Amino acid sequence: MIPAVKILYLHGFRSSPLSMKGRLLGERMAQLGRTADYVAPQLPPSPQLAMEQAMALVQGVPASELAIIGSSLGGYYATWMAEQLGCRAALLNPAVTPLTSLERYVGMTTMFHSGEPFEFKREYIAELGELAVPAITRPERYYLMAATGDEVLDWRDMVAHYPGARHHVIDGSDHGIAEFAHYVDEVLAFCGIGAG
Repeated sequence: MIPAVKILYLHGFRSSPLSMKGRLLGERMAQLGRTADYVAPQLPPSPQLAMEQAMALVQGVPASELAIIGSSLGGYYATWMAEQLGCRAALLNPAVTPLTSLERYVGMTTMFHSGEPFEFKREYIAELGELAVPAITRPERYYLMAATGDEVLDWRDMVAHYPGARHHVIDGSDHGIAEFAHYVDEVLAFCGIGAG
C-alpha cells in the first residue's frame, strides 16, 4: 500500500493560492481524486507567522508522505521547511536571496489578485534572514524549475543554490511560468503523485 502523499503549496510574495500555478495544481489534484491531499493556505506577510501556519498544517504528516511545492518566495519557505522536516520540495522560480529583493517593498503594498493593501514591515526582513538555508542537504529531495526568462529573479542563482538537485531549466518563459499547465504532472510526479 503506497501512502497518500500530502501536497502543501506555498505561494509567492504578494500572491495567493489563487495564483495560476496554485489553481492548476489544485485542479489537477481534484481530477486525480486527491482534493483532500492538497493544501494551499493564504500566507500572512510575516515570514515567521507564515512558517508557523505552514508547519501547523503539516504537523503529524511523516516526511515520506509530504511534499512542498513553493513558488518564488514560497520556494524560499519550502526550502527551509524541507530542511526542517526532511521531506521533498519542488521549487518554481524560487527566491534565493529575498532579503535584498524585498527590501524595496518595506511599507504599504498590495496583493496581486485582490488589490488588497497590506504592510510589509521592516522586521519581516530579519524574519526572512532567520529562514535562510545557506546550503541544502540531501539534494535528491529537491526539484528545481527555473526559467531563463524570469524577469524578477536570476535563474543562474537558483541553479547554483540547488547543486545536485533535479533541475528543469526552461528556455525563456517568465517569472510566473506562463505555460505551467504543461509541467503540472511533472512536478506532481516528483512529489509522489502519479497520474495513473
